[in-house]
Amino acid sequence: MTDNPKKERNRSIRANDEKVIAGYDVILAEVANLLESARRTSARSINAVIAATYWNIGRRIVEFEQGGKLRAEYGKELLKQLSLDLTVKFGRGFSARNLEQMRLFYLGWPISQTLSAKSNQLVLSERFPLPWSHYVKLLAVKNPDARKFYEIEALRNGWTVRQLDRQISTLFYERTALSKNKAAMLEGGGCLSPGESVTPEEEIKDPFVLEFLGLKDEYSESDLEEALIIQLEAFLLELGGDFAFIGRQRRMRIGDEWYRIDLLFFHRKLRCLVVIDLKLGKFTHSDAGQMHLYLNYVRENWTYSDENPPVGLILCAHKDETVAHYSLEGLNNKVLAAEYRMTLPDEKSLAAELQRTRLMLKMRETSCDGRNDEQ
Repeated sequence: MTDNPKKERNRSIRANDEKVIAGYDVILAEVANLLESARRTSARSINAVIAATYWNIGRRIVEFEQGGKLRAEYGKELLKQLSLDLTVKFGRGFSARNLEQMRLFYLGWPISQTLSAKSNQLVLSERFPLPWSHYVKLLAVKNPDARKFYEIEALRNGWTVRQLDRQISTLFYERTALSKNKAAMLEGGGCLSPGESVTPEEEIKDPFVLEFLGLKDEYSESDLEEALIIQLEAFLLELGGDFAFIGRQRRMRIGDEWYRIDLLFFHRKLRCLVVIDLKLGKFTHSDAGQMHLYLNYVRENWTYSDENPPVGLILCAHKDETVAHYSLEGLNNKVLAAEYRMTLPDEKSLAAELQRTRLMLKMRETSCDGRNDEQ
């Protein structure tokens, strides 16, 4: 099975095409470059608009606080009330924590009053060229000189948020300041590690961008994962009326990190949420730890007062073996835990269904490739 069957089919169609257009590769490359450049420009534009908008929101909050000379406790109430009303009107992305970050963003990136008064959204967008996710990371840097250094280097080198986070956590600013060969340090710090480059599509799928645009977040990491999730969703719904589908690829923010839950169901008989996480590799202890983190978040943020604690299901679809594992973290009631075990589908049957689905998808792709080769 190929890593990307779609690309293979496209290659087959072109290889079997009897008409060869002179100079076609040149125009294909030129058009592809134009589209790639346009997508990157679009991604940069939307990221700049988001940062400028959040700076302006922070400015309005600070000005309101100063105008009314609000004490600290009233300031917290302001953010809480704003969060409730903005969430109702615009959806996710406006928690009290997020609004506090916008407030700190305004305070941490001051602009002269003259410029601030005259600045429209376009001018402010030029002032904040990095994505909002980068500024969120920079807010954690308390030293103003270090913060400015990381901002300049991130822009100069095109650092991804992952690389920026790595440079901050490894004290790149302090190491550069102490180094005798600062030029070599700066040159080496700009190198992207394998897997750190970001495509325009991935930039648009950034959780902050999706929240800002009000777009639905249902993106899987690969075609195989997407297909497996869809098949598993159908399988669980076919088990009977107990499983009620809630959503796919549900995103949650824990601290400054983003996580995704592949599938979320509600079990009517158990009256609890069922969190399902799909892994394409082997089952590891870190998978169980991550699920424990998910369940704590879901219990605190998504579970209603009259519902039972959530249950987690980890499905590992490794090519050599398939593992299904329930996580019942947080269930202090042994009777309730036993009921969960009796009511939920057997782990072995789930693993068998996952393996069957994987084989079915592999056969389907092989069949499609064979038909394309015959054409």
